[in-house]
Amino acid sequence: MIVARFKARLPPEMWIADVSEAMPDATFRLLSGVQIDDGAVELGEAISDDPEAIGAAVADHGSIYDISVLATDNRRVLSKYVTTDTELYDLVSASSLPVEFPVVVRDGWYELDLTGTRDEFEAVRQALDASGRAWELLSLVHDESPAGIVTERQEEVLNAALRKGYFEVPRECTLAELAAAIGIDKSTTSRILRRGLHRCYSGA
Repeated sequence: MIVARFKARLPPEMWIADVSEAMPDATFRLLSGVQIDDGAVELGEAISDDPEAIGAAVADHGSIYDISVLATDNRRVLSKYVTTDTELYDLVSASSLPVEFPVVVRDGWYELDLTGTRDEFEAVRQALDASGRAWELLSLVHDESPAGIVTERQEEVLNAALRKGYFEVPRECTLAELAAAIGIDKSTTSRILRRGLHRCYSGA
């Protein structure tokens, strides 16, 4: 298995490229998203000294519609919206890898984590090269642990999730509550859960 983190230049026609380059000091985080027939439904947050201005810029962009502001404070705005921009999903679909959230965007660049086989990562690399846009590999870790065996940290988080009822239907605790119980942040908890489940079910 390969665990890789890279950053890539956003296509200039994407709304997030427009907005993030216009506000280079802001940080945008795509927290979740799912592709639909005519675009993608996404949950995203922006962190900035002027979140109101960012929220207005996103809402006014031609690639965004059906936007709902879910929360805001003096540094952050959280929104759910539909976008016609699906480049990110098109990129990872070339390798059959899922998008690992959160995806972080700053000043026209996005950073993304991927976990997969050498062949899957090679398919992503080829897609990035074919795009003609600048990209950079930030880290690459070869996981040589036995197939199907979770790490100690993954086992710890998975067991905590089971004890807390995170996998129950309906869930008996939220991701935030699980993260607080373990003592790590939400994004790290989510990443460990995904990778642990991937190893359990794929045997790789």
